[in-house]
Amino acid sequence: MKALPYVILLLPALAVAAPPGDTPDLPPRAVVASVLAGHPDVLAAKSGVRYEESNRDRLEAGEHEFSVSVGSARRRTEASRNLNEWDVAVERPIRLPGKARLDGELGSLGVAQAQSSLGDAMHETARGLLRAWFGWLKARAQSDEWNSQASLLRRQGEVAARRVRAGDAPRLEQTLAEASAAQAEAAAVQAELRASVAAAELTQHYPGISLPERPVLATPTPVDQPHAYWHERILQHNHELAAVRAEVKRRQTLIARSQADEMPDPTVGVRHASEAGGNERVTGVYLSIPLPGRARAAMTEGARAQMDMAVQKEAALLRKLNAEVAAAHAGATAAYEGWRKAQFAAQAMERNAELIARAYALGEAGLNDTLNARRLAVEGRLAAVTAQLDAAEARYRLMLDAHLLWSLD
Repeated sequence: MKALPYVILLLPALAVAAPPGDTPDLPPRAVVASVLAGHPDVLAAKSGVRYEESNRDRLEAGEHEFSVSVGSARRRTEASRNLNEWDVAVERPIRLPGKARLDGELGSLGVAQAQSSLGDAMHETARGLLRAWFGWLKARAQSDEWNSQASLLRRQGEVAARRVRAGDAPRLEQTLAEASAAQAEAAAVQAELRASVAAAELTQHYPGISLPERPVLATPTPVDQPHAYWHERILQHNHELAAVRAEVKRRQTLIARSQADEMPDPTVGVRHASEAGGNERVTGVYLSIPLPGRARAAMTEGARAQMDMAVQKEAALLRKLNAEVAAAHAGATAAYEGWRKAQFAAQAMERNAELIARAYALGEAGLNDTLNARRLAVEGRLAAVTAQLDAAEARYRLMLDAHLLWSLD
């Protein structure tokens, strides 16, 4: 059989902890880190962090500012005298100490939520990269398989031609063998097209990813750790969940802030005036406090409703994550078992096809049986290589979600 353009490695099971070096059947870690860091979704999330940092600084500084007012007037007395008067005032609302503390907490929680959103953007981008990478590997492996099988069928056609020339078989068998080889070549062309499309999509969506000439197809390894381990690990490192929990804390703090705002901030001012044509000087300090209305209490109730919404959002996300982890773990386990069975079946069908092909060359089997055995072997090989990559992808996806594959922090 012709050597395949990809490499199959018999690798030992990957450890639970992140491997110290590159994984042979994945892009290099340094390349992945660069691609993820430069992805538009990640860059947008980084801008979101900068925005929240600016917003934190704004909240810590407070929105109250000094106001300066200047006025002038002319007073006309009964003695028909015109007296010039003027006044200057400087005032500033004073944020109560408890509000300043809560504003600082709100700013810090906003930054924490943005940082978690950045991690989630990195995670989702890495998921997309892993999915696209294995999509290309599958298309490439199927293309290579069809090319290999087309080569075998061409040789089968040569055997049929020799038997026809020797008078041991009718010309119909040669025609049938050549038609089978042509069908395999057509399937190989279509598979190559799918591989080219998958490669273009991968490199266009993730610039910087280079595709190896001979992709490595590592032997899948079982998921040895129990579901409880993966569940705890994935939820512990899930950025989306961390962002939602930061939102719950922020909403709780907003309730306290709204309650504090039911007591309005006072305004303190200093006024200096010249009256009676400069004969009188007035200097004073004044304090003003708005009288709170129902709107402030309504804002507190609105903040409570928003906090309840955030709590329910967290509960819904936990349900979704629990289901996803269970499905991912079960899927990875089933994919490995499916690959083992597909590999066993493919090897058996390949041996059977080779035996029947030799029997046909010796005149001990018919061409129909030979081509049918080769067709079953092709189907078995394609199913096995797809199952092999499905099993590897499922396990890597589990490791990615658990932050054991690539650095996402």
